[in-house]
Parts: sequence; structure tokens; C-alpha cells
Amino acid sequence: MLTNAAIKRLFLEISLCLASIVVLSQLAVRLLPDWAPLCLLVLSLLTAGGILASCIRYFLQQERTLEEAQAQINALLSGDCTARISCDEDGELFKLFHSVNTMAAVMAAHANKETQAKEFLKNTIADISHQLKTPLAALNIYNGLLQGEAADLPNIREFADLSEQELDRIETLVQNLLKITRLDAGTLVTQKALENVGDMMGEIEQHFSYRARQEQKTLQFSGPETTMLFCDREWFMEAVSNLAKNALDHTKSGDTVSISWRELPSQVRITVTDTGSGIHPEDIYHIFKRFYRSRFSKDTQGVGLGLPLAKAIIEAHDGMIQVDSALGRGSIFTVNLPIPTKL
Repeated sequence: MLTNAAIKRLFLEISLCLASIVVLSQLAVRLLPDWAPLCLLVLSLLTAGGILASCIRYFLQQERTLEEAQAQINALLSGDCTARISCDEDGELFKLFHSVNTMAAVMAAHANKETQAKEFLKNTIADISHQLKTPLAALNIYNGLLQGEAADLPNIREFADLSEQELDRIETLVQNLLKITRLDAGTLVTQKALENVGDMMGEIEQHFSYRARQEQKTLQFSGPETTMLFCDREWFMEAVSNLAKNALDHTKSGDTVSISWRELPSQVRITVTDTGSGIHPEDIYHIFKRFYRSRFSKDTQGVGLGLPLAKAIIEAHDGMIQVDSALGRGSIFTVNLPIPTKL
């Protein structure tokens, strides 16, 4: 404790005050016996004042030190990785400050390493995607030629159609990997503007209406035409489209997928409801994990990136997503996004 210069100074000042009152009181008793009581009272008051002044000075100094440390810690929490607490003196408090600085340096190094890893992953996936585009385009052309030549060969035509589906799956997987990697790396720049929710939902309805008819499913959209949302149109539609696709993937012929939206006092709420197979209780807490595959799922086409990508996009818009599901009865995905007046 006495290694701290400020504490040593405080103890020294208190010791000097106490020593002074002892010496001066002895002199007063010997030299001024008649005035000894009054002298002792005055000396006691002076000593108490001196000790109080020393304590006040010490605690004010400690308060300034702690305020400076708090300011540096707040700077660290705000993202300034270079902020450090001054710890040039000795003492337990400055040892603690030194430990905080060490922890900050380690965290900064880890953050830098993680940033580099994300950047490397982004670049790697971008390179792989670029390399895949040419062979995928060629395979699509060859497959189209096969479909044209196999018009009178049902078996070959069937395999060519299946091949086209698999090529589409590969292309979708590559695109989703690119999107989610850009979100992770923080390189995604959103172009937010006031958008009409009804207009965006109309485009999504057009995109999925053909599939719904082919699979004999009912696709319903409902909500006010005047609802506005401050968002990136392309990315917002990507998120809702992934939720709609997920609902269609987990429903069967005769089921219904409903997408509705409404404006609340502080947010816009979008709900995607289906009457499909529902989510097993074992999976409900894992569905937003990447590449997660339920052992109960009958979906053999998905790769487990649609829902994580939707969640990442919604959170990039300062929104929240939650799910409620009953096995065998369907699922409800609820998205809450802040409205423009609250931004």
C-alpha cells in the first residue's frame, strides 16, 4: 500500500500533524501552564484541520485519477483501440490500470486478427465465386442445349431438368455465401431511403406467385398501402424473400403462406405465417445458425443460409426477428423494424 506516492505523502502529512501536536502541547504545558487548556484546544483544532485538508487533497487527486481512467475506458468501449490509462506510478490502483491496458491491448490484437480473418474469408469466397461463374454459365448453356435436343426423349429431358435445378442451387449458394460474408466483414454499404412497404411486397408476391401456383399453395399478402420504411430496398426484399422461400419450402400442397405488415407506434411489423410442418422444439433455438440442418427436416434442398442471411440483414437495419412455431401446425416469423419518425 505504501508503494503509492500519494498514499505515502498522506501518511507523512498525518504523521507530521500528530507529531507537531505532541511537541507543541508539551511546550504549552511547560511554558504556559495557565493557558495550557486553551493552547491544547487550538492545537487540536489546527491538527484536525491539517489532517482534514490532507485527506481532502488526497481524495480529490484520487477522484481525478479515476475520472481520467473512466474516460479512457469509455473511449475503449466506444471503439478507440488506442485509448490507454496512465499507469506510470506505483501502487495497487496503478497495477489494476496496467492490467486493464494489457487486456485492452490483447482485445485490440484479437479484434485486428478477426478483422483480417474476415477480410481474408471475404476475398477468398469472392475469388471462388468469380471462378465458379464461368463454368456455371457454361453448364447452364450446355444444359439448355440438352433440354432442347431432348424434347422427344422424356428420360433425358427429366435428367436435364434435374440438372438445371441443381445448377440453380449451386448459383444460389454461391450468391448467399457472398452476401453473408460481406455482411460479416462490414463491407456492405446499405443505400437506405424511404420505401413503400406495399410496393416491395408486391414485387415479392410476383416473384413467388408462379411457384405457389405450381405447388398448389395459397400465397396471401395483406397490409396498408401507405406504410413507409427507411431501408435498403434490395436488401430488405432479400430478407423477406428468404422468409417467404423458407415458408414455401416447409409447406405442402393445400397449405397457406401469409405475409402481412402493419405500422405500430414505434415500428413496422412484418409477419410471415405458414400452415406447414412447423419447427421441432429441439431446433427452434438453432434455426438462425448457418448451415444448420435439423434431423427432423424433410427439406433436402436447402443449405441453411436463408434464415441466417435474413437475420443478418434485419439486424443491419436495427431490427429484430423472432419465431414462434408449433410442430405440425406451422410457424410465424415476426420482423420488427424502426419507423422513419423514430430514427
